[in-house]
Amino acid sequence: MTRQIALLANPTAGRGNADQILEAVTARLSASGAVVEHLIGDDAEHALELARKAVEDGFDTVVSLGGDGMVHVAVQALAGTEVGLGVVPLGTGNDFARALGIPAGDPLAAADVVVRNHLRRIDLGRTARTASGSASAGDSWFATVLAAGFDAAVNERANAMRWPHGDLRYTLAALSVIRSWKPVPYRLEIDGVVREQEAMLLAIANTESYGGGLRIAAECDPTDGLLDAILIKPVSRLEFLRVFPGVRQAKHLTHPAFERIRARRIKASAPGVIAYSDGERLGPLPLDVECVPSALGVLVPPPS
Repeated sequence: MTRQIALLANPTAGRGNADQILEAVTARLSASGAVVEHLIGDDAEHALELARKAVEDGFDTVVSLGGDGMVHVAVQALAGTEVGLGVVPLGTGNDFARALGIPAGDPLAAADVVVRNHLRRIDLGRTARTASGSASAGDSWFATVLAAGFDAAVNERANAMRWPHGDLRYTLAALSVIRSWKPVPYRLEIDGVVREQEAMLLAIANTESYGGGLRIAAECDPTDGLLDAILIKPVSRLEFLRVFPGVRQAKHLTHPAFERIRARRIKASAPGVIAYSDGERLGPLPLDVECVPSALGVLVPPPS
């Protein structure tokens, strides 16, 4: 049967070259014999609506063309379905693509991965807001990392800044946040076991990195049926500034303040903490976070 591929595109991606890249990727997919339809959302909410309709209409594959934010949108529509996710990474971070070996920086090579149609099922994190101990409606899914501490606060501050752009904005945001940052008193329920722990940050990971290669949960396996809860326990601000940049090379793994806990379900609460997942604003704690095994099929390079 002829493959039906929906190409979900971010019109602002690709450093202003989105139109040309979209055209080239479409040609490569069409050359394989697939029927390709473009889904161009006005915003994230519209893109999600289009992706959900593609699932309802029986498309075999939805291809995300953009950054981790566009992957996040696609995941909301594809989680728990048999529709495969293809990824043509055009963002600045591309942590999801990196975790699964999908080529970044070469859209046609990523399109060729879609053409080969090698599907791998991975776990996803599912979050629900909690109130009075019960989950509410409106579950959200994440594919990479949920941040709920210093890292999320930096994201929140950076998003409020109009200048500068790029990595410098996050550097300035981090320096601004750390000046007044104090350990957060978390209340965690990890697979039913309650724990109260102060920490500089809490990250709940399905894959190893966020923020464009910060390997906060290095060697995290997105197919093991578990999430990796990462805690950086209290240290001085100076020590934290010394350690945190080393996350990119996973140097923090041997620091005494680092702790990793693998769990199926984590309930997290803390006062005044805003959570981000896949780099997108999720909202304040408390949250109920659960690993859903094999929830998503992703088109990845076949084993060599």
